[in-house]
Amino acid sequence: MALSIGIVGLPNVGKSTMFNALTRAQNAQAANYPFCTIEPNKANVPVPDDRIDHLAKIVDPERVMHSQVEFVDIAGLVKGASKGEGLGNKFLANIREASALVHVVRCFEDENVIHVDGAPNPKKDIDVINTELIFADLEQLEKKIERLGKLAKTGKKDPATMAVAEALKGMLEKEQPISEYKDRDNEAYIALCEEMRFITAKIVIYAANVDEDTLSEDNELVKALREIAESQNAKVVKICAKLEEEMVDMAPDECAEFLEDLGVQESGLKQIIHQGFDALGLMSYFTAGVKEVRAWTVGQGWTAPQCAGVIHTDFEKGFIRAEVIGYEAYVEHQGESGAKAAGEMQTKGKDYIMNDGDVVHFLFNV
Repeated sequence: MALSIGIVGLPNVGKSTMFNALTRAQNAQAANYPFCTIEPNKANVPVPDDRIDHLAKIVDPERVMHSQVEFVDIAGLVKGASKGEGLGNKFLANIREASALVHVVRCFEDENVIHVDGAPNPKKDIDVINTELIFADLEQLEKKIERLGKLAKTGKKDPATMAVAEALKGMLEKEQPISEYKDRDNEAYIALCEEMRFITAKIVIYAANVDEDTLSEDNELVKALREIAESQNAKVVKICAKLEEEMVDMAPDECAEFLEDLGVQESGLKQIIHQGFDALGLMSYFTAGVKEVRAWTVGQGWTAPQCAGVIHTDFEKGFIRAEVIGYEAYVEHQGESGAKAAGEMQTKGKDYIMNDGDVVHFLFNV
């Protein structure tokens, strides 16, 4: 199960600089002018998780595999993008494939860094992006309603889907995002969202791109962004993309000391990944053997067979049982043998709901 996060925002707000830091390589060109990014950049980024590193020290495997997040950095959107302005809606298709969005908002003043609208203004900047995403969803939805209407004339009526589509169209016309739709458990709504992959239905995490001085204390721009996010029930992560990029070549201990000196406990980029996991209801379980220690991304509340299925579909089809050791017990007893001797290994059946951090061995038969 993969997590994909799209990085969106106005041109020249630091998206590509943040992408460079995320991927630990200078894969995205970054320059001080709008539309520097012309093609979407994609990269798989390991999910930071100290637990898997601790497991690896105990097992000493041939390789260690973290869970992965795919980040997509697209060209900056401008007013009129949904109608072809700037680089147009060519890139909106890339956003549709993402599980969640990180909306980068410039929250620093610097006369040497061009802003497409003169000066940073979180509300104004966010409104530009949100409006274009709403227009893009509206255009797509209008085409869907037209198709449903043509099918209805042939006798293939779908009143439930049509009712939901018309309700969503009414919201979008009032410039309300689809995320504000109330009846989200409606089967017709769920099916329509799966088909259309509405951009404004996605979870949004705001990344406040700040200067070094603002990392420890919010400036007025960050405060304004936090108010906007609170009204949308969204999260804000404060980052200094320039510093994050500079930390790329630092050793982990150096990074920790550097962040501590700045009064920051965790890298903003790590916070974004963790927030993405939490917002989407994801978690990790582990498999640990001499060949490989690996983290697997699954949904919170998934059963043992469902979790086994992310390794291979045969594991789910032929599931017999799961042998489970909690992460803390595994570490405390220094591995599977010690945990088993201490009575910490439990045998679980098909109804077992997996926990974040479970260390598991699946038994199956196909």
